[in-house]
Amino acid sequence: CPGHTHSGKMPSMSMKSHKVPSGPLWETIVTVQKWGDLVGTVGMVFIGILAWIVILLYAYLRLTTTRRPNLKREDSEKSFLDPSSKKKKPFPSSTADPPSLYLTLVVPAYKEEKRLPKMMTETMKYLLERQEKDPSFTYEVIVVNDGSTDGTSEEALKFVSKYGTDRVRLLELAANKGKGGAVRMGCLSARGERILMVDADGATRISDMKRLEEAMDAVADGCEKAAVVVGSRAHMQADAVAERSFLRNFLMYGFHFLAVMCVRSVKDTQCGFKLFTRAAVNSLFTRVHIERWAFDVELLYIAEHLGIPLVEVAVNWQEIEGSKMIPVFSWMQMGRDLLFIKLRYVTGLWQVGAVQQQWQPTPGKPIAADPASEAKPVPVSSASTRPKTD
Repeated sequence: CPGHTHSGKMPSMSMKSHKVPSGPLWETIVTVQKWGDLVGTVGMVFIGILAWIVILLYAYLRLTTTRRPNLKREDSEKSFLDPSSKKKKPFPSSTADPPSLYLTLVVPAYKEEKRLPKMMTETMKYLLERQEKDPSFTYEVIVVNDGSTDGTSEEALKFVSKYGTDRVRLLELAANKGKGGAVRMGCLSARGERILMVDADGATRISDMKRLEEAMDAVADGCEKAAVVVGSRAHMQADAVAERSFLRNFLMYGFHFLAVMCVRSVKDTQCGFKLFTRAAVNSLFTRVHIERWAFDVELLYIAEHLGIPLVEVAVNWQEIEGSKMIPVFSWMQMGRDLLFIKLRYVTGLWQVGAVQQQWQPTPGKPIAADPASEAKPVPVSSASTRPKTD
């Protein structure tokens, strides 16, 4: 520019020096920041892993879940053998039909040739004595052989031959289904207004069924209303804990924790002594998916969600040798089933929906019935199936 001279050098600029903070306080701040970054990174990794676990678990449930209960029934399971005539006779086709008896006892049996005879002897003695005092007390016992490979069927048929098919019947399953599947098939074959599930080991005193009946009378009159009375061993828990090992107690408490996640109104879900009205059987066993040991929990879970009354009654119980449960393996299997029960219902893979249709006689393959041996159905509201009250 005119009047200005340039030396060719840029004016120098002063640089301010910045001092890096130091000291114990600053070192603490830096350390906290580093740990915060680390925790944030670990948290993101954990959330990512958890998300993948949830995705994989849901995919596994989708692939392994059957949406509808397995109500399929083989032709051989739709009838029972009458040893006197050597002929097959049909079971009732649906529990939606009216009852013709007051009570049906369903006894699931898997390899029970040793324990079944004693249990059946005591049971039949009690039932016969009660009927002798009150002729209006009508009953039947259905022994369900769950694919046993021992002499369970032969032992059961001895009682069928002795008492007749109007009192004792043997339901032979074509293959092992599990306790839940056996109980389902037996209950759906019942003629009774009320159906009692009883274990084949005789661990619960059979006379305690009177307690369950009295509790049922208080919540359900007849079989039109659905209700369940559960035999309970909860009052014996303190003694059981004292006798069990640490591992068995640990597994037991873990199982109870998972059971509470599904069922809140019943303390002892696993006692094999439960009384149902006919309406409850029709509502519950057509919806239950689980066919192994944990079926009781799903059944009671469904009952709670349907608003079916559940009553728990203390019963006398003693442990009988010969249990088919393997303490550690069976409880782990049941724990897995309980977790999956909850997850399947929460995710909507299973739903407490409409009652599924029960089996019907196969078209073209009728089973000839013997009218003389079959009691005629009576209306649900009739009092003829009910025993007189004392």
